[in-house]
Amino acid sequence: MISYFPGFTGIYLRRIIYKILFKKIGKKFYSEIGLFFTCPKKIEIGNNCNFMRYSSLNACEESKIIVGNNIRVNYNVNINASNGGEIVIGDNVLIGQNTVIRAANHNTKDRHKMIIDAGHVRGTIIIEDNVWIGANCVILQNVNIGEGSVIAAGTVITKDVERNSVIAGNKQAYVKSRL
Repeated sequence: MISYFPGFTGIYLRRIIYKILFKKIGKKFYSEIGLFFTCPKKIEIGNNCNFMRYSSLNACEESKIIVGNNIRVNYNVNINASNGGEIVIGDNVLIGQNTVIRAANHNTKDRHKMIIDAGHVRGTIIIEDNVWIGANCVILQNVNIGEGSVIAAGTVITKDVERNSVIAGNKQAYVKSRL
């Protein structure tokens, strides 16, 4: 209910209540309406962090999310470490709207099981300091995005990004058969 309380009163009330609910929330925390989260005791947020409308933080089942200082998260961003994943975001990071950061994935290795019943594979995502992730990006498990990098809008990240890189575009490539 508190996540939908409007105006400056809602911003102030969320700041107070979230400090109790989360493992850690630093000074000058700001969230607009609709910030959704699960298992807040597994989420740490640094100082001067802003979360715009309808973003979410999920960290259940032996998961954790650590967010540094001076972070700006735009509208409708999903930061999801559930199912045993871990996400670490450094300082001074910008995340564009509609971005998905997901540290676990469905297990597809056992072709004798239905994918829905096969569980998940845990992973880790590390986003170093001073990174800009454009709108509509997808960051998948087991990647490290190096300091000072820029991820262009609409990019899917499936492997490590070296420091000070600019990454754009997607190349859909056949990976392997499940047979």
